[in-house]
This record gives sequence, C-alpha cells and structure tokens, in this order.
Amino acid sequence: MSDLVAIVYPSLEKAEAVRQEFLTLQKEYLITLDDAVIAVKTDDGKIKLHQMVNTTATGAASGSFWGLLVGMVFLMPVVGVVIGAASGALGGLLADFGINDKFMKDLSESIQPGNAALFLLIRSMTADKVLEEIQGYGGVVLKTSLDNDKETALRNALAGHAHEAHADAPVAPPAPSV
Repeated sequence: MSDLVAIVYPSLEKAEAVRQEFLTLQKEYLITLDDAVIAVKTDDGKIKLHQMVNTTATGAASGSFWGLLVGMVFLMPVVGVVIGAASGALGGLLADFGINDKFMKDLSESIQPGNAALFLLIRSMTADKVLEEIQGYGGVVLKTSLDNDKETALRNALAGHAHEAHADAPVAPPAPSV
C-alpha cells in the first residue's frame, strides 16, 4: 500500500527542487515513488499539473512505432505512423496513472496563487534516511495518509528539526569502555 504526501511550497521552482531531491533519493534506493506531481495555482486561480511523465507524448511515440510496424506489413508505413501516433496520443491523454488528477486539482484549490503543491505517492522508503536528506527544505504539509507519528516526523524534518524528526528512532547503547 502506498502513502500520499502533499507539501506546499512558495513557488514552482522550490517544489521542483524538492521533487528532484526525492528522485535522487529514489536512484539511491532510499525511496520508491509511484508518482510525483507538482500542482501550481496560477494568478487567475487555475490549477496546472506538472506530471513526472507526459502520457500524451509517450502514447504518441509508442503509437507511432506500432503504427509504423503495422503499416509496413500493409505497405503503408506513413499512414500507419499517423494513425498510430493519433491513437497513441489519445490513449495517453485519457490515461491517468498514479495520483488522481481531479483529487490533486481539488486539494490545490486551497493554496495561494503562485504557490505549488508537491504530491508524492510513496510505495516504500527508509524513513530515517529520507527525512535526514529532506531536512530543512521547508514547506507546509497539506495532506498525508501517514500515521500521526510519521506525519509529525515529516513536519519536523521539513522545518529543520533533526532531533525531533528522529524522536522515535532507537537509541544505540553506549559503547563499552576499555
């Protein structure tokens, strides 16, 4: 089961920097993300989502390939590419992977114009190491599905309080004196 975390930042740039930090932690096998989306509220009140993967472009590329392949069989590769790209783009546009877009837009209505909310769908993580790495990035937790202790640790880490972020971590016994 995955956990949802939504954190508000003062700008798209700050939210993107934090998202990149989480993606780096994923490359280090400290966290596994199912999705990481940034929602920005524009000055006119509209919500724009910055997805991690552009499903429309991915669908068009995949459709073009399969359309070319089928088109070669019927000796009409150009027609196959066009039909494949169009159907792939439509399929990608209609696909909704990870966090529900409507949910993110509805929740982002509560943020101020110009602010950005980073939505993370976390499958698994090494909590103590991840909290240590994101310590001090700031941000306000908007919503989580974490239990109360983990949510408190996340809030403390974002605020830069390292000792409070690891309050539930076991303390190692003192080394024996020689």
